[in-house]
Amino acid sequence: MNIPGDGVSDEEIREIYRVYRKIAVVGMSRNPDKPSHYVPRYLMERGYEIYPINPTADEILGKKVYKSISDLPEDVEILNVFRPSEEIPGIVDEALKKNFKVIWLQEGIYNEDIIKAREKGVTTIWNRCMMKEYKRLFE
Repeated sequence: MNIPGDGVSDEEIREIYRVYRKIAVVGMSRNPDKPSHYVPRYLMERGYEIYPINPTADEILGKKVYKSISDLPEDVEILNVFRPSEEIPGIVDEALKKNFKVIWLQEGIYNEDIIKAREKGVTTIWNRCMMKEYKRLFE
């Protein structure tokens, strides 16, 4: 798949990390060897509040796990997605019912339906890793 760039500048990404502290993680894993576990753990270790979303788990990294996006508290700011690209349309539709400031699709994940969120004023980032971007911009 040829993934287009998201057009989001380094300064915009720095500002996201500075301003927003609450990150919901769709597809967060209990397996510590998977990026969908160690990336949110890395962000947690840097002071971010993580809200795991996984329909098959009750607790990950000592955090209550939510079964779906719709179960999240209203004030979560970033939705970080670790799910296959073909699942993005449903995720975007569910996410738009909440008040996310940012929807961030991890490396290798893109679906043109993400543009629906951008058109509604949500900052959208795709095909980037939240951990790698943090390291690149702050460490």
